[in-house]
Amino acid sequence: MARVVAETANGTVTFEAENGRKLVLCLEDNGVDILHRCGGNARCTTCRVEVISGEVEPMSEVEKSILSVKPDVTEKTRLSCQIRVVGDLHVRVINQASVKGIDPGPRPSE
Repeated sequence: MARVVAETANGTVTFEAENGRKLVLCLEDNGVDILHRCGGNARCTTCRVEVISGEVEPMSEVEKSILSVKPDVTEKTRLSCQIRVVGDLHVRVINQASVKGIDPGPRPSE
């Protein structure tokens, strides 16, 4: 199990996450109302997080491609639907349903 610290609009949430699971699902299952408008398919970028610290796998070409067209990303910006938990993480959640006032979107598949 990995320890995940998520900075959200509602404060910091800390929880244990199963290694190998998508970060977006770990966040949602632990009460973070993260957006995922495309259902976890790396198309919409609403599930962006800033990786403050921790271990993440390298970015795929699909993720690089979609993030390259967004003006407000940094080298620490990742899509939580494309990150598999592999170790402890500290992230900042960028878009939440409660802040944007919209439905989070269809739940991504495991």
